[in-house]
Amino acid sequence: MLALTETREEEEKLRKFLSESFNIRTAVTGLGGTVANLRHTAKLTNSVMSTAFNTGIIQKEARMIHALIHATLEASNSVFTHTNSNASLALKIGLATNFEWLAVAIYGRSSLHPLLEHARVGLGVMHL
Repeated sequence: MLALTETREEEEKLRKFLSESFNIRTAVTGLGGTVANLRHTAKLTNSVMSTAFNTGIIQKEARMIHALIHATLEASNSVFTHTNSNASLALKIGLATNFEWLAVAIYGRSSLHPLLEHARVGLGVMHL
């Protein structure tokens, strides 16, 4: 749901609700670039890892990093499916954990041309 929020106010309201109601820690980041640039480099994974470390979503422990990388790869598979490598992407990435499970959600738009733009979404979940 965090990746789908359209405004900062909506995002903050949801983050507060998840924290207070369910003790779920959350973070959000954004990322853009071409499919080739994001998929075949570590840019997407590094951005997600930096956000997770800087916000306390996970600690720098092997099992947590492993779970984060797999959840990110799982989510990105849906986003990159049937996409031209020259297409541009604008992505919003939401992270959430209840300290047993970790979820990475990616939502964004892809386009080779402004008239061909469409939405893409992916979700990855891993046990910590």
